[in-house]
Amino acid sequence: MSAKVRVPTIFRTLTGGQNQVEVDGATVSEVLDALEAAHPGFKGRLLDGDGNLVRSVNVFVADDDVRYTGGLETKVPEGETVTIMPAVAGG
Repeated sequence: MSAKVRVPTIFRTLTGGQNQVEVDGATVSEVLDALEAAHPGFKGRLLDGDGNLVRSVNVFVADDDVRYTGGLETKVPEGETVTIMPAVAGG
């Protein structure tokens, strides 16, 4: 299954400046594996040593935060958009 991945500015050096790339995967985990294979360096910036999403990055399938929909095993329907978004903090 093909998915579009929206890449934030901070990670675009990994995609040669592209703001969106297309990869195959039926789950977020598979999409991230394919993203890593096509553009090495993503997993090291998105996942911690235990293979979980780092707290400083949010991942959405459509408009749903994957932390609340099944984590890395969240299904990614054919043609859906996966958005990687750095977390914003402030005071």
